[in-house]
Amino acid sequence: MWVQPGTLLLDLAGPAEAFRLANQALRRRQQPEAFRLRFIGMEAECASSVGLQLSGLEPPPDSLAPGSWLILSGCRSKAPDEPAPSSKDGIDGLALELAGERWLARQGQVLLREGGRLVCICSGTLLAARTGLLGRGVRCTSHHEMLDELRELAPEAQVVDNRVFVLDGPEEQIASSAGITAGIDLSLHLIAQHCGEALAASVAQTMVVYLRRSSKDPELSPLLAHRHHLHAALHRVQDAICAEPAQDWSLDAMAARAHVTPRHLSRLFAEHAGISPLNYLQTIRLERAEQALARGASPSDAALAAGFSSDQQLRRTRLARAAASARPPH
Repeated sequence: MWVQPGTLLLDLAGPAEAFRLANQALRRRQQPEAFRLRFIGMEAECASSVGLQLSGLEPPPDSLAPGSWLILSGCRSKAPDEPAPSSKDGIDGLALELAGERWLARQGQVLLREGGRLVCICSGTLLAARTGLLGRGVRCTSHHEMLDELRELAPEAQVVDNRVFVLDGPEEQIASSAGITAGIDLSLHLIAQHCGEALAASVAQTMVVYLRRSSKDPELSPLLAHRHHLHAALHRVQDAICAEPAQDWSLDAMAARAHVTPRHLSRLFAEHAGISPLNYLQTIRLERAEQALARGASPSDAALAAGFSSDQQLRRTRLARAAASARPPH
C-alpha cells in the first residue's frame, strides 16, 4: 500500500483491515494466508489526514514481485492557503513527491505487464492518472468531487460517474473506487474474487458492513442525487419530498412549496437538477420503499409508507425503472 503525506486514514485502514481479517478467517479454516500487507512511501513517517503520525513505512523496493497488488490510497486535499502535507517543505518535499511518482510510473507499468493489479482508492486514481497508469479507454472512477480533475489528468481514459467502484483491463487488473468507505466495498469484492464469496461475506460480517455494494451500485444515494445546485427554492421542495414522500405531491403542491408556478418549477428542475419534478418524486419514493423492504417490511407496507397506492404500483414502477436502466443510451 502506497502511503503519502496527508493519506486519508480510512482509505488506508479500511482496506487494510479487510485484508487482515481475510487472513484471519483463512487461518481459522487452517488455510494459508492470502495477503501480505506492506506499507511503502518516500518517507519513513508522515502525518495522515487526521494528523495521526504514520511510521515504519518501507522505502519503495527496486521492483515488485509479479502478481503483487499496488494499492494507491487517497490523499487529503489541501486548502489554497495551506502548506503541502509533507514532513519536508519546499523543494525537498516536491523532489520527494516527483521521485515517488516516477517510481509509481515505472513499477506500475511493469506490474501490469506481469499480471499484477493496480488498486486505486478515492483520489488514488488521480495519482494513477498523473503517473500515466490509466491509458486509452481504461474505465475508472474516483470520488464524485474529483471526476472533472480525473478527466483532465487522464483524457484518454473512460471516467465513469456515480459508481462505488469500477474494474477494467485484462482480468480486471485495474480497480478504482469512489471516496472513503467505497474502498472497503472494493476490497471486499477483491477478497471475494481471490478467496471466494463465503469468506468475503464473513469478513463483511466481522466488519459490521450492513450491505456489500457492487460495481453496479451508484456512489450517491438517490436521496443525495440531483442536488448539486444552489437554488434555495428547489432545495426547499426536495427537502420536503425527502422528509414526507408519502404526501400527495402533485405538481401544484410542489410548486406551492417553492412559491412558483408549476411550469416554472418544471423549468427549475430541468435546469438545476437535470430531472423532472415527478421523476424526482418517483426516485425518492422508490428509495424509501427499498429501504423499508430491506428492513423487513412487507411489499404492501413499504409501498404505502413510500407514497405508492399499492404494492402492485410499486412493483410496476420498479420494473419500469429497471428496464429504463438496462436500456442502452442513444
